[in-house]
Amino acid sequence: MNNIFVGNLSPDATEQDIRSIFEKHGSVDRFRMMTDRETGHPRGFAFVEMTDDSAAEKAIAALHGSELKGRGINVSAARPQLYRHSGNGGSRSKKEVTAVGMNEAKQGQ
Repeated sequence: MNNIFVGNLSPDATEQDIRSIFEKHGSVDRFRMMTDRETGHPRGFAFVEMTDDSAAEKAIAALHGSELKGRGINVSAARPQLYRHSGNGGSRSKKEVTAVGMNEAKQGQ
C-alpha cells in the first residue's frame, strides 16, 4: 500500500473533493485529513492511501501541481513518520540522561 502526502489544500477542500481526484487514478483505500487539535479546523494537508502502488505513482505524477479549490496542490510520496516526543513530560532532559549515563558507567567500573 502506498501513502501519499497531499499539501497546500484550501480550507474549503473536503474529503470527497480529494477522494474524487485520486479515484480517477485508482482505488483509494484510506484517507486522513489532518486537523488542528484545539480548533478542529483543517491544517491544509492530508494523506491518501491507495491499494495499488503503480496507481499511486501515476496519481502523484498526474496530480502534483494541479489545482483544487483554487490552489495548486503538492502531491508526493509520504515520508515515514519519525518518532516524536509527546510533550507531556514523558521524556528525560539532556542533563538527566547524562547523569544517568554517568552513574551507570561508574557502577560498571
